[in-house]
Formats: sequence, structure tokens, C-alpha cells
Amino acid sequence: MIKIAMTPCFFYKDPSRTVFGHKELTYMENDMVRYLARPGVMPYLLPDLEDSLLKQYLDEADGFIIQGGSDLSPDSYGEDFLDKDRWPGDKYRDDYELKIIDYAFKNKKPIYGICRGFQVMNAYFGGSLYQDINTEIKTNEVHRDADKYDHINHSIDVTKDGLLYKIYDSSEKLQVNSVHHQAVKRLGKNLIVDAVSSSDQIIEAFHYDGDQCAFGVQWHPEFSPTLKDKVCDPTPLYDYFLSEVEKFK
Repeated sequence: MIKIAMTPCFFYKDPSRTVFGHKELTYMENDMVRYLARPGVMPYLLPDLEDSLLKQYLDEADGFIIQGGSDLSPDSYGEDFLDKDRWPGDKYRDDYELKIIDYAFKNKKPIYGICRGFQVMNAYFGGSLYQDINTEIKTNEVHRDADKYDHINHSIDVTKDGLLYKIYDSSEKLQVNSVHHQAVKRLGKNLIVDAVSSSDQIIEAFHYDGDQCAFGVQWHPEFSPTLKDKVCDPTPLYDYFLSEVEKFK
């Protein structure tokens, strides 16, 4: 049995929330577990526990998924806030995920980052982010629409001979969904760009250049069923990840 650990999303105490308003919640989006679950593959959600108790869950994992969700805090990559009221980020979650990435990386367990997970991986390797694409880049491409959500999509240019190029059988263009308003600004150390947005060159995929499987994508492969054949098949990405997990095991 292959065991894949997922980092969680968090809801914090909020008395205005009708259900569990005074409690903290650890959760995952259902599309994610549907994407990851296969015969012989057991995805599980990492709990929010003190390090001494969390470690047993990390040790059991054969690979790690760093999933999407809330914004990163600029504190996590050493920059000033663009607008702290609008985009405060989630420093608590940042710290939680950064320590998990550090564990996985130091133990050479494969890492696959998705959207926010892609961004926090960039921060781990010393990179930074645009805190709001429309404010800082002024692109005409729509990368996020709260109402249309995972119906938004655009094309990406795949780096020839890069990891994504190999995973998708020499494809030089792919269509992907887009659910983000932050993006990679300064690329982290030892990260290699595997794709950029066709219209504005925003980094959409990268991998670590070294003896370790660590890669990420800016889009949400698990949301692909919404658009079906309008976007690229998410299966090859996960197939590649599982093949690297098998090598590790």
C-alpha cells in the first residue's frame, strides 16, 4: 500500500460561522482525495499536532501532496505587505507546511505542490511571490474569478525538454485551469521552470534540480473534471509522482 500524506487547509475560530464557529477545523477539498485515491494508494490528511506527535504521520508517508488554499504571508518570504488588510496571508499554515516540506526534502520523500503548495515550495527554496497579480503585473489574462472559479482556463508554454515536456509526451502547449491571484515572483534556488502562462509569462510549473523528486504546478489538476477535455489530463502528473514514490519505496 502506497501512503500519500496531504497537508490540510485550516479554518480558524470564527464566532460568526454557524457551525463549529468556536472551533478550529482541519480539512481537505473532496476533489483532491478523488484525484489521489487509487487501488493500492491511500491518501490521508495530516493532522495539526505538536511535532512530537505529528512525526509518526510523516514517517508513515511515502510521498507528500502540498495542496491549495489560502494566500501565503509575505513574512514567509521576507517581503513587506502590499496590503495587509486585503492579503494578510496565513502565516500559521505557512509555518506548518514549510516544516513538512523540510521533513520531506531532508528525508528524500517525493513532493508534489499544487497552487498554494507550488507557491509555498517556492518560498521554501528562497523565492518570493507577487502578492496580487492584477496590482503588480497588470496582465490582461484572467487568472482568478471568484464566481467562475475553476471554469477559468488559459494556455501555457511548456519548456522544451523540461519535466512537464517529458510527462506530457513532448507537448509544447497545454491548457490549464487558473484559480490564483498570487504568483511566483523570484524563483527559488535550484528550481527549474517547466512552463509559463502563454500570454504573460507567469511561472506555471517548476521542479527541483537535484537528487530529489520535488515539483509543482500553479493550476489545480484535481479540478480538471469541471472542464473535462478543455484542459490537459491531470493523470500523467500523478502517474509521474507515484512512479517516483515507488522508486523511493
